[in-house]
Amino acid sequence: MKDLSIRYLERLSDLYPTIAAASTEVINLEAILNLPKGTEHFLTDIHGEYEAFSHVLKNGSGAVRRKVNDVFRNTLSNEDKRSLATLIYYPREKMEQVLKAHKDHEDWYKITLYRLIQVCKSATSKYTRSKVRKALPPEFAYVIEELVIEKEEGIDKGSYYNAIIQTIIRVGRAQEFITALCHLIQRLVVDHLHIVGDIYDRGPGPHIIMDKLMEYHSIDIQWGNHDVLWMGAAAGQICCIANVIRICARYGNLDILEDGYGINLLPLATFALAVYGEDPCTCFQLKGAGIGAPHEREMNIKLHKAISIIQFKAEGQLIKENPQFKMEKRNLLHLMDLEKGTIRIDGQDYPLLDKSFPTLDPADPYAFTEQEEDIVRRLERAFLNCEKLQQHMKFLLAKGSLYKVYNGNLLYHGCVPLNEDGSLRQVKLYGKCYKGKALYDVLDNYVRKGFVARDEKERQRGRDMMWYIWLHEDSPLFGKDKMATFERYFLEDKELKREKKNPYYLMLEQEEVLDQILTEFGLPTETGHIINGHVPVKTKNGESPIKCGGKALVIDGGFSKAYQGETGIAGYTLIYNSYGLILAAHEPFESTESAIQKESDIHSESIVVERVDRRKLVGDTDIGKDLKEKIMDLEQLLDAYRSGTLVERYR
Repeated sequence: MKDLSIRYLERLSDLYPTIAAASTEVINLEAILNLPKGTEHFLTDIHGEYEAFSHVLKNGSGAVRRKVNDVFRNTLSNEDKRSLATLIYYPREKMEQVLKAHKDHEDWYKITLYRLIQVCKSATSKYTRSKVRKALPPEFAYVIEELVIEKEEGIDKGSYYNAIIQTIIRVGRAQEFITALCHLIQRLVVDHLHIVGDIYDRGPGPHIIMDKLMEYHSIDIQWGNHDVLWMGAAAGQICCIANVIRICARYGNLDILEDGYGINLLPLATFALAVYGEDPCTCFQLKGAGIGAPHEREMNIKLHKAISIIQFKAEGQLIKENPQFKMEKRNLLHLMDLEKGTIRIDGQDYPLLDKSFPTLDPADPYAFTEQEEDIVRRLERAFLNCEKLQQHMKFLLAKGSLYKVYNGNLLYHGCVPLNEDGSLRQVKLYGKCYKGKALYDVLDNYVRKGFVARDEKERQRGRDMMWYIWLHEDSPLFGKDKMATFERYFLEDKELKREKKNPYYLMLEQEEVLDQILTEFGLPTETGHIINGHVPVKTKNGESPIKCGGKALVIDGGFSKAYQGETGIAGYTLIYNSYGLILAAHEPFESTESAIQKESDIHSESIVVERVDRRKLVGDTDIGKDLKEKIMDLEQLLDAYRSGTLVERYR
């Protein structure tokens, strides 16, 4: 049998059959190693706010505006630079507005094309020609390559470029060409996008966001607990389904399910109106003002209550079936005394804010009625058979994970569960104990089993674990001692509603704790960073997202409108380019229409978290490590050719 290394080199020789071919590839790869590293863009806790998300994606959290400023510096006025940036974000819409105000369209086309070409040249400068070619729109690939990638050399070449631009205008393709250049700039200013969890819930357009992410050129996603909740729902886990519908109802976003995903909620709505038609459902008012017409709002409130009761019953059943979850204290329905209108918790009676539970059997409070059972099965089939939802979840599985180590940074949504003394908390799952990285790995594995395991028992465990990840105190994506959903609806007592955070959140300024986490995930403590979201940073109260001198960055600043009153801003995003880490704090986004008409970009305050002494190159990144390994393999192949171990093959 041949030595394994020789067999590997023989396979490599299929790709590089000669000394010349292998040598050329080594030269190419060495050149790539010395290019500046690409810009990484970090977003978290988007929570369905698709308009603000879309704008931040288009402007690269200010990366486009910085590029325009770098190119034109003092040669353009601030007004012209702002107009050019807005055109890059919204080329078709902005052109329509501008051309109405300009009589000489040809002159505007010419000036704008030259400016966009300059920005394009700057944006392409850090990439190989091959990578730029792959990013070019097919329709204009050759022309853009001639104008952008090639260098101007002499008068003849300048005349050649001018002729191309004149021809583009003359044949009536200027608008399409400008649009293509703008999209190319958006594509090139950000090399890779990280979504650090919670795409879903609260806002009106998570399905629109998912569509955009599926088209993005380079992306990874760290699942948030809200994302895993939707994944569980798509896998047919009824507790997850009920939670998803309840949250959509609570925030007046049922059209996400009905219109966005085509899930039929009519049987549930009919049931809710029949059972709770005379019930004011005062505990189930919707979040936000002016949501829908009065009759629609009334129906949503009743549906909100109906699905909440179904949720509490389903969760009670699941907790009884899984004693290893140790969540018996979360089963509260059997503790209610409906005649007295009270509930007994830890030996004390508390008054209930709502005493109407017509579907509750005191002898078996967690059992579904016949109608509820029918609705549950209909909803399960609807979620399992929703093609668009399944496509979105497959994308989350393909591009997502519970955590990621990337270019010296550790990315996760929530926390690493810790004990009070700062040590890693040990969690028992199905008879085995896990902590730190091992806990993340096993939970990630269970999520995937919930979709693809052949063994039905393992598949069911995977589905149930998605609900566990959503709300369990030992879940790294939740990180609180309880999810007080029942208490928030039915009880007045503030202490019962309080959700105590995991000690992790109190120890983010303790360097030894953060070093322990970085070491656990294989990162250097001197240069590594932890980047996570999940818990909104209350900026208006003086809280900083930069923890422990920049070793940890909590970048949830309230992208969701539901949190902006609490945080005082409209979210943080993070940029990691070849010069260092830049944190952007955003003010609320007015609207897409305002961004186009008034050129009102999201105002952002940029904070330099870390500036490197030497500009980072591709060779300093994870991709660089892979390229260096490939160079070593190719050099071994060259040695094999030159020593006669392998023979060159000429075609």
